[in-house]
Amino acid sequence: MSAPDLLMPKPMLAQTVEALDQAFTVHKLWLADDPDAVLARIADRVRFLAAGGHAHVDEALIAALPKLEIIANFGVGYDSVDAAAAARHGVVVTNTPEVLNEDVADLAMALLLATIREVPQADRFLRQGKWLSENYPLTPATLRGRMLGIVGLGRIGKAIARRAEAFGLKIAYYGRRRQADVAYAYHSSVKALAEAVDTLMIIVPGGAETRHLVDAEVLKALGPDGVLINVARGSVVDEGALIEALRNRTILAAGLDVFADEPQVPEALVALDNAVLLPHVGSATIHTRRAMGQLVVDNLVSWRDGKGPLTPVSETPWPREKA
Repeated sequence: MSAPDLLMPKPMLAQTVEALDQAFTVHKLWLADDPDAVLARIADRVRFLAAGGHAHVDEALIAALPKLEIIANFGVGYDSVDAAAAARHGVVVTNTPEVLNEDVADLAMALLLATIREVPQADRFLRQGKWLSENYPLTPATLRGRMLGIVGLGRIGKAIARRAEAFGLKIAYYGRRRQADVAYAYHSSVKALAEAVDTLMIIVPGGAETRHLVDAEVLKALGPDGVLINVARGSVVDEGALIEALRNRTILAAGLDVFADEPQVPEALVALDNAVLLPHVGSATIHTRRAMGQLVVDNLVSWRDGKGPLTPVSETPWPREKA
């Protein structure tokens, strides 16, 4: 009996692909000369889909695969997969939570420190030979006395909070609801949180519900000593409003690992000397990416073996809710 058919629209880690090749008949769509022809040929056989490399899985693709049962997304964020459409078609969606918490939290704190203490700017200063004739200017900001507002106190948000506490930062948070077992100060809106803190850390999922959650009003509320750090999704922040806020010194600085139209980054943002920019590397360690890839494989194999998904997303709970 041949292995069940699995569609892979975009490339994934070699180790992940190798493991899937051993368990499934993998159709690597990005290698096809005519992807539409390949889809037409295999559509009635595909039961599994591995979504990596920011593969866009919309309702049209889901509907074109009538036998599709499960979509395993590479990443804790799954805004590139239309999970609501998957639910309507009876398809389970999984993601890769937990395994990337610590590396993302490390990167978030590293980005905060780099932004506050102007680490990339000081590095450029030295490399350009300027230290030979002058000292680097004193940085206007410090972590001392700052209060960190975390937008999204989930698994990663709490891992960031633990690290921030070790640096002596006071912490407040915003979420859809107050968490009974959390002692940090809670604010019922992002604007209210921004008014109460001087450092805003964004770590919420992307998607329509959080689009431009941080807008011009929030940035104004954060204030001239304010620092914005975004390790979530670029869509959460109004990028145009942020550029203006940085230009006009409405806020002091920003550290960004994510952007609205990745990998395109506005030249206006690149030109700013009070922005630290990273190419979406929050979970980008070999250790974590291998663990994420393995969880993709484990979800698909568990489903193949009739054991159900390991990490279903909220839109497609398992066991399925009764109608």
